[in-house]
Amino acid sequence: MTLIAILLGTVAAGVGSVWLAAVLGLAMLARYTQHMLSLAAGALMATAFMHLLPEAFNSEAEAKDLFALLLGGLVFFFLLDKAELWHHGHEHHQDTAYDGHAGHDHEGHAHAGHGHQHHHHGHERRSGGWAVLAGDSVHAFGDGILIASAFVADMRLGVVTSLAVLAHEVPHHMGDLVVLQQTSGTRRAALVKVSLAGTVTALGGLVGYALLGQLSDFLPYFLVAASSSFVYVALADLIPQLQKRLGLRETVGQVLWLCAGIGLVTVVSSLAH
Repeated sequence: MTLIAILLGTVAAGVGSVWLAAVLGLAMLARYTQHMLSLAAGALMATAFMHLLPEAFNSEAEAKDLFALLLGGLVFFFLLDKAELWHHGHEHHQDTAYDGHAGHDHEGHAHAGHGHQHHHHGHERRSGGWAVLAGDSVHAFGDGILIASAFVADMRLGVVTSLAVLAHEVPHHMGDLVVLQQTSGTRRAALVKVSLAGTVTALGGLVGYALLGQLSDFLPYFLVAASSSFVYVALADLIPQLQKRLGLRETVGQVLWLCAGIGLVTVVSSLAH
């Protein structure tokens, strides 16, 4: 009975939060793209700095080890970006060598240069999307362990914990869906990818149920690893897209939506706790 309850709770929290975020957020994306990017950046940073990291540092884990993991995570995603950039740049070099030969009869080097810019822009969005999915999966696994431990302790506590996880996941999943919408190009693909990452919550619940005693000590490290991906995506992928020369009204709007993302996660997390 406890195992069934854990599965139901983890699926509801992991996947249900994604679909609720889709209903609330994706409908606004087409009309308010820049505003939703600001909201996503604020939500991801707030999830990391106001929720995940405080929980990790309130544990018995050594602060020095957690900071080292946070730094290592940021460097890892930076290197992942570099590896993707080199890989796609190498592919592009081969493509332009062929296109340049045929380009004398058509658009020539101007066409090749334009293709390079477009290709590079597409790379930046793809790498941010993979970082979000990686962070989501790690975070979801940790949530699954948390829900499993609550159900093992008390059935009512497990239900409340599942609802709390669902509630505080919605704001940052809205940010995830914005990033994946930019990456995938379609709402459906974004929803499917984030939903699949959400199913890892059930995996975490199963593993947590089987190995709860052994895994509880590693939960702070899961939280920090997830935080590193959210911080990297917000600062390296989303914020640069907002760094444009705008009028005072548009700039104020960006700041307000950024603060709205931070405030939304902070308030919902407080209510969930």
